[in-house]
Amino acid sequence: MRVLMFGWEFPPHITGGLGTACFGLTKGLLKQGVEVLFVVPKAFGDESQEAVHIINASDVEVFFGNETLTKEITENLSYIEVGSNLIPYAGFDEYLELVKRQQTSLITETRPAYSRYFEFSGKYGHNLFEEVNNYAIVASRLAEVNSFDIIHAHDWLTYPAGIMAKHFSGKPLVVHMHATEFDRSGENVNGIVYDIEKRGMEEADRVITVSHLTRNIVIERYGINPDKVFTVHNAVEPVDRPGSGMYHKNVKEKVVTFLGRITFQKGPEYFVEAAYKILEKDPDVRFVMAGTGDLMNKMVHRIAQLGIATKFHFTGFLKGDDVDKMFALSDVYVMPSISEPFGISPLEAMRSSVPVVISKQSGVSEILNHAIKVDFWDIDAMADAIWGILHYDALSSMFRKEGKAEVEKLKWENAARKVFEVYQSIELNQSVI
Repeated sequence: MRVLMFGWEFPPHITGGLGTACFGLTKGLLKQGVEVLFVVPKAFGDESQEAVHIINASDVEVFFGNETLTKEITENLSYIEVGSNLIPYAGFDEYLELVKRQQTSLITETRPAYSRYFEFSGKYGHNLFEEVNNYAIVASRLAEVNSFDIIHAHDWLTYPAGIMAKHFSGKPLVVHMHATEFDRSGENVNGIVYDIEKRGMEEADRVITVSHLTRNIVIERYGINPDKVFTVHNAVEPVDRPGSGMYHKNVKEKVVTFLGRITFQKGPEYFVEAAYKILEKDPDVRFVMAGTGDLMNKMVHRIAQLGIATKFHFTGFLKGDDVDKMFALSDVYVMPSISEPFGISPLEAMRSSVPVVISKQSGVSEILNHAIKVDFWDIDAMADAIWGILHYDALSSMFRKEGKAEVEKLKWENAARKVFEVYQSIELNQSVI
């Protein structure tokens, strides 16, 4: 089986869990005998191709010579160009602030037909929506010149590309929902993104969600037929890297870590409030907030207001070996997300033998047994859980040992097998019809 797969990022060039998930999934699919053509807007040349063949959309020449092709594109890809830095996980407040900062106006425009290369930034810049639509145009060309059996599109940025590839090839489409607009923005959804997500799932032959939590949102909030929505939980890559003994903490205090985007979705304010409660009873604890986001300044101000700035550290965005090093220096990892479709970072922490406290409002809580689960809003319960791990050695030891053993069984190979079964269900359905 050959799959034409669309993704906005691929390691080592990532901004969060999406690229990491794509990497693990494609490696798992290779073991199922699946060949993957992975299309990125801009390839940098250092992407791992051990499990995929990377196609650089910026290198694809698009020809719009015939009237049928031109008509299809102009009908499907009249786009709204917004001065936007709306990355897949950013909140709507951050989006509005960035648009205002760039002082751009709303423009509606239909692209004429012509032959050219599109130069993509491969980032989430001010012309993101234009790039999304140009990427879809490239997808139509790739659908014409490549042989494949299934189209697989990851997250809303690539749904228009998946739709165009389906229209031009007649091949079935699978869309992968890693995070919905409700996860990113609460009830203040961006209507443009919502419409892209909804249309992508309506056009798809199958929809894969990363948790039952996300599946319910897809069905209830987008009105998608439950019969074509399947849950495939994420996994974690096994690593052979130095253990915690290879790193020296340089501080005598215990370290509690938050690692993720500092945005509404991730609930960083609850982490700060829980930290304050702990420090009231035990000043010998340090807290780390690793990441970036639109709530960064608000968190800094709140920490200063609470008088705990000397016990807080901000590292900025971490990836790769730096993530593993941060976990190696941590005694507890906390993920207080308000709405988390899945959440790979707790698995990465457990892989490094770090006890985790996670919100019940996360997809990963559906599959973990050796993690303490609390409601994101229950600051007292969160503080109690962190306190218990920090101060009861037997509890900490149990979560370190059992958590690591549990997460080592969560392999991308198993997740890929379920995705492969979704592919096969389409083929089976078509043969019956």
